[in-house]
Amino acid sequence: MKITFFSSKPYDKEFFDKANRKFNFELDYFETHLGPHVLNLIENTDAVCAFVNDKLDAEVLESLAKKGVKYIALRCAGFNNVDLDSAKRLGMRVSRVPAYSPEAVAEHAMAMILTLNRKTHKAYNRVREQNFALNGLMGFNLYQKTIGVIGTGNIGAAFAKIAKGFGARVLAYDISENQDLKDFNIEYISQEQLLSESDIISLHCPLMESTHHLINEDSIKKMKPDVMIINTSRGGLIDTKAVIHGLKTKHIGYLGIDVYEQEEKLFFRDLSHTIIEDDTIQRLMSFPNVLVTAHQAFFTQEALEQIANSTLSSLSHFEKNEEFINQNTVLL
Repeated sequence: MKITFFSSKPYDKEFFDKANRKFNFELDYFETHLGPHVLNLIENTDAVCAFVNDKLDAEVLESLAKKGVKYIALRCAGFNNVDLDSAKRLGMRVSRVPAYSPEAVAEHAMAMILTLNRKTHKAYNRVREQNFALNGLMGFNLYQKTIGVIGTGNIGAAFAKIAKGFGARVLAYDISENQDLKDFNIEYISQEQLLSESDIISLHCPLMESTHHLINEDSIKKMKPDVMIINTSRGGLIDTKAVIHGLKTKHIGYLGIDVYEQEEKLFFRDLSHTIIEDDTIQRLMSFPNVLVTAHQAFFTQEALEQIANSTLSSLSHFEKNEEFINQNTVLL
């Protein structure tokens, strides 16, 4: 089987080449993202491996099918960038990686909370300039604070347990409640109650029609003044303009985002010598109480190993028409 990778980086090649030793597939890597503009790069390919910001709409999928591509392997959990109806119509098989070291993302979410709260990033820069003053670096105890978790799948559940370890009161909302978390003394309540009672809100739900702009002007009004919002899930969960207004009025006290609604034009690239034309992200980064990381929450050795092994294993199952042990891996 020949697999063509898009949005690939040196670390993708390192981990997939290593995982491929037991499969012996032919792997072809392209750093460019997948879209109509690069379809000419695909020749004699059985499968396409795509990442979070690759576009697999009807036009792209139809072109891929005409070129003989039978399989789409997403090396991520989310699949909102794939037109599944078109893929089904074209007879294509689609897989994803439903869970890859959920602790990696959960731990990054907590790292963002601690960084925003204790201002360690600012303290680091100060000390390097021989400024040992503490003014402006005051934080607060997480102990006995209320932390709300929206979405308690694998990542949300891992985050909730970490938060509980700090001695916080942890509230959760999900359409499907996790009994294991209940046994861990984590309270499931309504979304509205969670918004109104939480000092910190961490988002861990998928992006779909019902969750698009979950954080918006109305939901922000229901939150406590000086609330901290953390998003390591999908950029589209947040209405960025509403959040900027919340920051300007000081209703939102802290914002940490590892994802951004327009991130495909920015993230995973070195733009240090480029003029960034996205005024919204520039405005966000101008706030001293905002922390932006570039979709790195998943970026651990353990997660990359699991992603590579799971992705190639799924394609092997497709090729051999084998049954999947984890049905959440298969989208079509």
